[in-house]
Amino acid sequence: MNQTKRKLVYWLPVILWMLLIFFLSSQPASESNNLSTGVTELIIKSIGKLFPLDIETSTIINTVSKLNHYVRKSAHFISYLILGVLVLNAFIKCKIEKKKAIIYSIIICVFYSISDEVHQLFVPGRGGQLKDVVIDSCGTLVGIIIYSLINYNVLSHNSK
Repeated sequence: MNQTKRKLVYWLPVILWMLLIFFLSSQPASESNNLSTGVTELIIKSIGKLFPLDIETSTIINTVSKLNHYVRKSAHFISYLILGVLVLNAFIKCKIEKKKAIIYSIIICVFYSISDEVHQLFVPGRGGQLKDVVIDSCGTLVGIIIYSLINYNVLSHNSK
């Protein structure tokens, strides 16, 4: 495989993940809320199967509405954690020096987060929020740290 195709293979997951983020951000507020509410209900039902409790339906509905906010913010964090890992991996595989790869990865992910929040200003019922950029950026940093720790441990074990 030639160098150009190899680079495309490394960057394709990044592009696809960015497109998924863009698609989810393009959903009007009602659709986005329905999706996150469904995920929240699934989480609560799964926990309920592990720890059966006799809870009234009104309590479950109230719990879903309270937890939905945290599920939404966790989705921001996790999606950018994954993006950070994918971007850093692409840079590392393209033989960019590690420190530069980390800096470039942070810059790309933070700017993508900012552009995503600006994009949401044009989506019905949605709005751009600075706190989401902060959450996204934290997710990016955690993803990069995890990738770096795993990469460092794997490389140090392989060199022994």
